[in-house]
Amino acid sequence: PRGRARRGDVRASILALLKDRPMHGYEMIQEIAERSGGAWKPSPGSVYPTLQLLEDEGLIISETEGGKKLFALTEQGRTAAEEGADAPWEEASRGVDWEALSEIRQAGFGLMEAFGQVWKTGSKEQREKALAVINDARKKLYLILADEH
Repeated sequence: PRGRARRGDVRASILALLKDRPMHGYEMIQEIAERSGGAWKPSPGSVYPTLQLLEDEGLIISETEGGKKLFALTEQGRTAAEEGADAPWEEASRGVDWEALSEIRQAGFGLMEAFGQVWKTGSKEQREKALAVINDARKKLYLILADEH
């Protein structure tokens, strides 16, 4: 499960990252994902509008470099960043059951690997069966939730 964050967390995270150095938007997304241990990877749909808002507020400036925008703090932005949280992304990783998450990932990757093998080397009939198994598994997973409520 991915951590969900409010827009305020995205804002605080951007300001905190830019205290270290100027960055591109994509870099910020990757950095937050890495620093939260994979618990939170903000979407471009939350990061880029926040960057625009911060720029409109005069807290950051951007300069286009090789077709990409590089964002940096203004003096006003540095003041806001210093007053804010140092590592807002840590909240996203609190309460994450890392052992369970690892088991889930292993199971998912194992399933994808097996499906890929059938898809690469199997006959048309075997591929159809494999696809039916995957679709059936997805439905059964949702039924588990339906049974519990």
